[in-house]
Amino acid sequence: MDLVRPHLETFSFLGQIPGTTPAIPGMFPTMFPLATGQPFGALPVMPVQAMTQQATRHARRVYVGGLPPTANEQSVATFFSQVMAAIGGNTAGPGDAVVNVYINHEKKFAFVEMRSVEEASNAMALDGIIFEGAPVKVRRPSDYNPSLAATLGPSQPSPNLNLAAVGLTPGSAGGLEGPDRIFVGGLPYYFTEAQVRELLESFGPLRGFDLVKDRETGNSKGYAFCVYQDLSVTDIACAALNGIKMGDKTLTVRRANQGTNQPKPEQESVLLHAQQQIALQKLMLQPGAVSTKVLCLTQVVTPEELINDEDYEDIMEDMRGEGGKFGALVNVVIPRPRPNEAAPGVGKVFLEYADIESATKARSGLNGRKFGGNQVIAVFYPENKFAQGEYDA
Repeated sequence: MDLVRPHLETFSFLGQIPGTTPAIPGMFPTMFPLATGQPFGALPVMPVQAMTQQATRHARRVYVGGLPPTANEQSVATFFSQVMAAIGGNTAGPGDAVVNVYINHEKKFAFVEMRSVEEASNAMALDGIIFEGAPVKVRRPSDYNPSLAATLGPSQPSPNLNLAAVGLTPGSAGGLEGPDRIFVGGLPYYFTEAQVRELLESFGPLRGFDLVKDRETGNSKGYAFCVYQDLSVTDIACAALNGIKMGDKTLTVRRANQGTNQPKPEQESVLLHAQQQIALQKLMLQPGAVSTKVLCLTQVVTPEELINDEDYEDIMEDMRGEGGKFGALVNVVIPRPRPNEAAPGVGKVFLEYADIESATKARSGLNGRKFGGNQVIAVFYPENKFAQGEYDA
């Protein structure tokens, strides 16, 4: 069953006049050019080609699901034409790959018609691409006939597509969904690639990472994708990061091809630890945050280890030795528990250096190191708060 609206077929020839603009949203030049001198409104003179276009339509269309309410025919057509050009998916010559779009607004899906069978197959590699802030599904339509389509052109995307140009990975080509690929949305535009990567790597090393940037300006578009080397932390990272406020933004973090998954029961303690890590990472990534002479280390000591005087001195000596490897260490502060009294900063270690360069080297050298079985987190700490003895920032 052909789902393209019948009344649009009547007007589809309007887009064929050179220099004219389609009068109806969603209508684009078809493959039936008017003969030279043919009067406006006349029927096309290539009925054989017209029949061919009708016969191949099932193989030239793709289904796009999960569209946002703001989507319209023009925005969908423009987006997919630009994306196809960006990945090198246009094989039918210059011009837009999309010739027609039909949207079902109630069910939030569209049928996007391409110029050729090969371009439609290339478009299948765009499954999971972000359109207006949300990942969309790209599938074959229900009337797609694989056997017939195989006689009309390639049925798989080209292996040479530059999917990284639009934030996708080769693993998603051909409609294959990467189940452990994470979408990270709502990133403040001022976050650098290094900052986003460092935030994500709080949970472990990444196998793949891409901060999507504007092709013209090179600026961040505010979203990224990543895959962890240890796939077991995927859900932990999603649950810990999703909903975190960063400046004036709120992060949306989930598997790219589905909604947020809940962590398994055995992951709950790890999740709690991860959320504590994120709180410290937020301090480092706030707008205006700059390098300082003071480092704050967490995941190094526990309150219990600081009660005994001898143990405390041993820890102080260890910290002086480790911290002194990176430059002139001025001061080491390790807040201790107080009997019957709340003590701010317990569990943290503060290293004050003579200069920012030494503190920066120390941060690079200590962040992520293992200490007593824990992974150390090192962030710069405000010098004024440290000078005033405010250790709970």
